[in-house]
Amino acid sequence: MQLSEHDLKQLDEAAVNALGVEPLRVLAVTLLADLKEAHDRLRQDPSNSSRPPSSQPPWMSATGSDSQAPDDEDSDQDQDQEVDSRPEETESSDESVEADETEGKQRTSKKPPGKPGKPKGAPGYGRQVALPVHCETIHRPDECHCCGQRLPADAPSRTYTGRYELDVMPPASGSPGLEVVHTKHLYQECQCVCGHWTRAKPGRCEKEDGWQVELTEWHLVGPTLVALICALSLRLRASRRGIQEFLQDWLGVKLGIACINQCLHEAGRALDPVVERDILPVLREAELLHVDETGWKERGVLLWLWVFTCTTATLFCIDRRSRQTLLKILTNDFVGWLMSDGFWAYRDYDKRLRCLAHLIRKARGLQQSLNQQAHQFGSQALELIEELLKQVYQAREGPDLLASSLYVKNRQILDAFSDLCVDRWDSTHQKTRELAREFINDWDAIWAILDYPLLPITNNAAEQALRHWVICRRITFGTRTPQGSRAFALLASVIETCRKRNLSPWPYLAEVIRLRRKGQPAPILPEPVAAG
Repeated sequence: MQLSEHDLKQLDEAAVNALGVEPLRVLAVTLLADLKEAHDRLRQDPSNSSRPPSSQPPWMSATGSDSQAPDDEDSDQDQDQEVDSRPEETESSDESVEADETEGKQRTSKKPPGKPGKPKGAPGYGRQVALPVHCETIHRPDECHCCGQRLPADAPSRTYTGRYELDVMPPASGSPGLEVVHTKHLYQECQCVCGHWTRAKPGRCEKEDGWQVELTEWHLVGPTLVALICALSLRLRASRRGIQEFLQDWLGVKLGIACINQCLHEAGRALDPVVERDILPVLREAELLHVDETGWKERGVLLWLWVFTCTTATLFCIDRRSRQTLLKILTNDFVGWLMSDGFWAYRDYDKRLRCLAHLIRKARGLQQSLNQQAHQFGSQALELIEELLKQVYQAREGPDLLASSLYVKNRQILDAFSDLCVDRWDSTHQKTRELAREFINDWDAIWAILDYPLLPITNNAAEQALRHWVICRRITFGTRTPQGSRAFALLASVIETCRKRNLSPWPYLAEVIRLRRKGQPAPILPEPVAAG
């Protein structure tokens, strides 16, 4: 850049108009060179510079080499399935070659490829039991399915099927750590006095809308091991292959990528009723709710990761950025205070608060602008906000907290600033125009803090709740399927809610999976525990 910040601060429309023809030509050439260099910098992305892929905003489409990166670690299974399901494009032994004597060319035709997948009659592949079996569990039916009589312990019985289950639990000696337990489950059928043979069967949850993953006891991975996989994926941000490597190297458990992915989706399905029953009602009845949203990609399509958080519950949702999404979560029952950013859909709520940190950052940006009008407006906005915040902090400490309204006390300067915002409504400077309109559109929400000084000033609670998952997004590039997005949001909701309640989410998650696999209702989410 040839012109420095110091030079640009001195240049405005009046200064340019005062220049002669030759100096103006020199200035134009200099500005043209600087403009081209600025455009070159703006066009830099991971495909044409050394910038990392994580520098791309989530709403930007992946370009160049970035487009080859997987959009979801959720998706190693999907990638493997896509590769396996492609028909092999090998040369056919039955291809026919016809000579075209008139043109001296040969034409080759191939048989159309067959259906993807293993052909009928081909040898299958099953799990080889390498780990020693630590214990056997026998499952017997309790009563006859024909006559309803209770089956006695000495009733004739025989084993008709079985399954293996890998799980982890604390060592029997009580020492710290985990040990792998390999259990062989045997299912028997018993004969009643009426002659009917009744079979014990593994538990199974009934089909539920929106879920394609099964929730059943007929699963190799036990509930606690599923919870461990969820912890590695969502808290430690490990990839599917990273989880696979960890389990094999440290626990001696060999699981496929598809099995690990299924465990995560199954855990999400198990928590679905917990969120609907124990988290959503708490949010809708909250006196103060923090809401925020950030970009999220689902197989390259831009969606948004929403967060709704109060003192004892947090909910995440991956959906479009629209009024319908907000209404679906809060419904018309929410009557508390809503702390948010400047998204227009929030304006439907009367008791609304605006995050002043957003406005302070925007005003500071204008204050540092090279445009004189923007610099002036940003400085005035910052000065007003800082002065009013001082009064809010003093009111919080004073004895007469609600004795008088700070808005009424400062009505004169607020009216003057409102007139200034109206004057800047059609400003030629874009950022100045946008901030002035934001103040006018959200006037009541911005200055509600003057009438209710005890309410929060910023939306830090929502932004802090999003922080971990934003880092996860930068690592995984989002999700790949609607079911993967749904499972991710449900798991994140319960994990964050348990953390707000000073609880470890993993024992609760394991218990939810254990009961839901049997077709039983999920246990109630525990109440908050006092920090000790």
